Amino acid sequence: MTRFYSEEQVITTITRLTPSRLTTYVQHEFLSPAQSESGPVYTAADLARIELICDLDEQFDLQGDALGVVLSLIDQLHGVRSELRRVMTAIEAQPEDLRGRIIAALKEI
Repeated sequence: MTRFYSEEQVITTITRLTPSRLTTYVQHEFLSPAQSESGPVYTAADLARIELICDLDEQFDLQGDALGVVLSLIDQLHGVRSELRRVMTAIEAQPEDLRGRIIAALKEI
């Protein structure tokens, strides 16, 4: 079961986050909260992403378009890692002789 957090809960949980920063992050589409009858709600994954955004904003002074580019690259990297895990799972499911040939072919590249 997914737990959802209201804007107030998010701001209380992430103490360095202000209502205006949260609004800015949503307006720039760095976050896509789900909508409930009582307004936007956030998941635990959203909270982790907000922490990352705050880190990038504060520690590296990334804002606006620069922050969007970095977040896009991070999202792409996570996607590639997920795909690589799927490929590895598929390879591991193959017979040992085929796995050996795949490993040998990868070493040649």
